[in-house]
Amino acid sequence: MAASGPPATGPRILIVIPNWVGDVVMATPVLATLRAHFATARITYLLRPYVADVVAGGGWHDDVLHWPPGRGLRYEWGLLGLVRRLRTARFDLALLLTNSFRAALAAWLGGARRRVGYARDGRGALLTDRLRPRRESGAFRPFPVLDSYAALAEHVGATVADRRLRLGVTSEQEAAGQALLGQHGLRQTAYALLNPGAAFGAAKCWPPDRFAALCDALREQVGLWPVLFGAPGELPLLRRIASQSRGPVAVCERPGTTLGSLKVLVRGARLMVCNDTGPRHYALAFGVPTVTLFGPTHQAWTDTGYAGELKLQVPVPCGPCQLRACPLAHRCLTALTVDHALHAVRNVLARPRPAVAEVGSTPPTDERET
Repeated sequence: MAASGPPATGPRILIVIPNWVGDVVMATPVLATLRAHFATARITYLLRPYVADVVAGGGWHDDVLHWPPGRGLRYEWGLLGLVRRLRTARFDLALLLTNSFRAALAAWLGGARRRVGYARDGRGALLTDRLRPRRESGAFRPFPVLDSYAALAEHVGATVADRRLRLGVTSEQEAAGQALLGQHGLRQTAYALLNPGAAFGAAKCWPPDRFAALCDALREQVGLWPVLFGAPGELPLLRRIASQSRGPVAVCERPGTTLGSLKVLVRGARLMVCNDTGPRHYALAFGVPTVTLFGPTHQAWTDTGYAGELKLQVPVPCGPCQLRACPLAHRCLTALTVDHALHAVRNVLARPRPAVAEVGSTPPTDERET
């Protein structure tokens, strides 16, 4: 899908967008800066179709290409078609925000004149500009992914001075979000969002009975209406939590949330409590006070410096392990009590709400392209 683009005399830039929702949101300061720095460029995003809603409304790109779906022969034929489109576009620069071998191979086969990315996973020979990932004793050192993205932008001349996350909202997303608020009676209600699932795996998830008890505490002690949301496959989990609560809890189904309508839902919330998941970064982008419950993942990977977030994590000898399923007793998350979460909620709500980055304004950079 193409937008009305800049003059054809500008450079043609391909940006390979991350695959995880949270990583895409963490890339938004870089995407905004690249748009401002390369003011006359025609910028194309190569992304998974399901994250298109995340970057929609930002105004940071002109065209979109999708990775092919499927597996096996269907995927291979789709990849050939993608390579043909890349070669036809004749990109001057490909900036790889993902670290996969596939991304570097596509940029190389697609004929991008300059290919910038991190030299890892055996793909260094496919890049013209190779950045080195940070390592300690041969292993990757936990390091904010936002800093990694910013280093790539800086390598091509665009300094990311404003690192606040940001999200745009299209008119279609606004309409869908307003319908969602109306359906669940939230337009005139002070509500807290709770996201109890995690695409990464069960090891990231705080126990459902704790979420149920927290719903009751938020309603009875804090004065916020609890609202549960998640991916379509997480509806059984949401219903289970609601059924374990003592009082009423809103469950976002019929309609459920999409990655587009979720923007409006999060923007209007007074609070979010969640596992280490993608929607957490929606809250950070909209300046919503947030309590994040960490289990097996290292906080440093997703650190953004957002002052309106409190992170809870219990130190355990076996963690942070980065495993998708816990082989032990899930001690890192079972040790987090409802009282811990409620105390963090009160603290984060008492903080001044941070300023939100305005989408559509020009982020400061050292200089524009010449």
